[in-house]
Order: sequence, then structure tokens, then C-alpha cells
Amino acid sequence: MVKSNNSKKFLQYRQKYPFFVYKGFDSQYSDKGLRVQFHFNLSDKYSFHPTMIIPFKDFFIKDNIRGEMIDNLLFHIGMIELLSYWKAACPPTIMIESSSLNEEQIKWWKKLYYNGLGEFFYLNSIETDIDSFVNIVSKPGVPNPPFTIPLQESAIIPIGGGKDSIVTLELLNHNAGNIPMVLNPRPASTSAVMKRGYYYDSVFEINRTIDPLLLELNSRGFLNGHTPFSALLAFSSALAAIMAGRKNIALSNESSANESTIIGSSINHQYSKSIEFEGDFRWYLKKFITPGLEYFSFLRPLNELQIARLFSGFPDYFSVFRSCNVGSKTDTWCGECPKCLFTYIILSPFIESVKLESIFGKNLLNDPGLLPVLNELAGVSQTKPFDCIGTIEEVNAALVNLIRKIPDTELPALLREYKDSEAYIRYQQFDYQSLLGTFNPEHFLPVEYENLLRSYLHD
Repeated sequence: MVKSNNSKKFLQYRQKYPFFVYKGFDSQYSDKGLRVQFHFNLSDKYSFHPTMIIPFKDFFIKDNIRGEMIDNLLFHIGMIELLSYWKAACPPTIMIESSSLNEEQIKWWKKLYYNGLGEFFYLNSIETDIDSFVNIVSKPGVPNPPFTIPLQESAIIPIGGGKDSIVTLELLNHNAGNIPMVLNPRPASTSAVMKRGYYYDSVFEINRTIDPLLLELNSRGFLNGHTPFSALLAFSSALAAIMAGRKNIALSNESSANESTIIGSSINHQYSKSIEFEGDFRWYLKKFITPGLEYFSFLRPLNELQIARLFSGFPDYFSVFRSCNVGSKTDTWCGECPKCLFTYIILSPFIESVKLESIFGKNLLNDPGLLPVLNELAGVSQTKPFDCIGTIEEVNAALVNLIRKIPDTELPALLREYKDSEAYIRYQQFDYQSLLGTFNPEHFLPVEYENLLRSYLHD
């Protein structure tokens, strides 16, 4: 994993750009939908105006698409959106001019910012702590009170186009009132919902744009890196649930997302997908926005192997699902990145090799150039890839199970290398079946959703 030594730049920028301002947002409603533009300012030297556009759909609840409750949610979306622009210079003070936050809220936001930027700090060699990295100053006043409105029992289901959200979409297909939600539609996500029988008018769509000025600053050497995208998805899905009048928000994050990326640390690429953030967000949602929404990950009790096994039962999606970030713009699997190799490995116990090769374009386990990636995935290296992947245990369980099925003379190149590693020695007696039979009790599923998920595991 390549790190940049930007510690000096971090300190210099904080002196040159001492404050960042969240000035507010504008929203316009029309028969075409909702358009929102946020306004951020970096020390009176640069201004950013990213937008969010939500096309109008017939399932919107007329009384829910405007007013104070929507403005409160839009303000909170801006609170997470600002992080992409703040991190360019990491000013020591964030000034909130658009609304008021109390001390409890400021503490919550500081925790999210700090943990959500763990990868950013690590890869930029920035040494800081939760107390000193930023000071949030809010406009004086009383925070907006939470609201209560009638909501249907069905769910908003965010769809990214990967195997996990497809499994959730399929397993929850019994409820006709469910609505798929797509943030920045791409071929994989739109193809997935169409495979399930949804059409454009039945999908909640959000189009988010990045201010081009940020990309220009990045090209000029300003600080850049990962932000907690799933936290933005969380607030956006809450907005979708209110506008569509749905009570439940069913995410597709699994128990594997809780594992740290840097072994022995709290740095986690998937922090905003973790059970810790999920619990924090549920608390914040109910206390400061609305107590009526239920935000949970439907797949939280499961591990990646269990999800892969369930996904293997939906072959109609094999040709359309995508999880590769590198190939997202071209709707392809790049075949070179950690996400591609991980997905190939985790599906290998359940989908025959010939079919996997047709999905990915080649046998990834026969590519010697992917050995460093394999070592990171299997825990041979100290650092896992900074990507949305499963645990070291799950990867090794899949690899060992695969080796048991293939004669030594036919092992692909990566499996031959892996068989000589300490990881294989450590995991070769591992009880693979135990992973397929687990049900993690650490989750927030409503009882009816838990019972439904258990019924699919026992089929």
C-alpha cells in the first residue's frame, strides 16, 4: 500500500486556510423534481457549490417533499457532503452558518469525521487525534426538533449494483411497496433493478455532482483521499424514505465490514458500513431527525461467504452485477484490483470456474501479477486492501476450500503460491462449514426481517 508523506503539507494548509464555512443550501421544487445546491467556502479563497438532483416520481408523498423536515434532512446531507471539500486543506475550524447544532450533535459529527477519515489520514501520513483535528463551531440557537409523520411499513433499498444489494433486493421481493434507491445511477445498478422487474418510474433516483473546482484543486496538489461515502448514503436514504413515505431503510452491509483495514488498529475503509456507525446513525436519526424511521442492514448477520452462496442462486444477475471501482465508468471488471480478486475468490466455492471466467474475462487465480493483492487479502501482508472486501478469515476459508477441490497438478498459479504460505498452514484445518452456519447476533433487524433472513439460510 503506497502512502504519501503529506504531513508537512497538512500543517502548511491548516495555517494558510484556517477555516471552512458551511454557508447553507438552496432548494428548488418543480414538476421535474427537487434540485439542491450546497454552498461551502474555504477561507474566503475558494467557494464550492455541489448539487443534488432528485427527479420527480409518482410515489412521492405530496406533503413530505418540502417544508422544515426536508430542509432539516438537506442540511444534514450538507454536513456530510462538506467533508469532501474540507479535506482538500483540512482547516482547523469548520463554521456552520446554515443551522444550529448542540454540543451532543457536534460530538457525534466529530466522531464520524475522524473515523470516516481514518484511511485519508493514514495514507497521507497525517498524525492527528479526535480532539485536535477540527473544531466545529455552530450558529447560535436551538437545533431543529425531530418530526413525526405517518409512514408505510415497506422499505427503501439502496442498490449499488454489486452482489450484496442484489441479494437484499431479491430476498425482500415479497413486499410490493418496496422502492429501490440508486445514488448516481450506473449501468450495473440500473440493470440490477430492471432484472428484478422495476422500471425507471418505480426507482428513487438521486444524482449527485461534485464541484469541478475540487477536482482542479486535487490536480494542483491539494490533499485528497477517501471519505465515508456510506454516511452520505445513510442521510440520502433517510431523505428518500421521508419523500416516499417508507418506514424502513434496508442496507446491504455485512458483518465483514466491521474488520479493520490496518491490522491492530481502528482504521477501517468501511467505517461508515460498520455496525458501530449503524448504531450511531440510528441514534442520531431518532433523536435529531425523526423517530419513525428504521435504518438497518438486512445482511448484517451474515458474512461474505453466506452472501456469496445466496447470490449464486440468482444467475440472471451474473452478466450485470459489478463491484469493481476501477471499471465502474466502463461497466466492466478490470481484473486487476483487490475488489475483483476478492469477488472472484468469495464466489469460487459456489459458482463453477468456467462461469466465473466468463464473468470476469479470465481466471484471476491464474494471474501471477495479482499475488501481492492475494497476500493482502489473505492477511499475509500487514495491511488489507483499502476497499470494500471481506475478512481475512473468509478469504482464507474460501481459498482452502477451493484447494481441497482441485488436484495439485491443476492448481492455478496463485493457489500454488498460496499453498506455500503461512496463511494456508494456519487455515487448512479451519471449519469452513462453520462460517456458512453462523448468524451474527449483533444487528438491528426488526423481528420480521430477521425471521425472513433466517428462513432463506435454512432453505
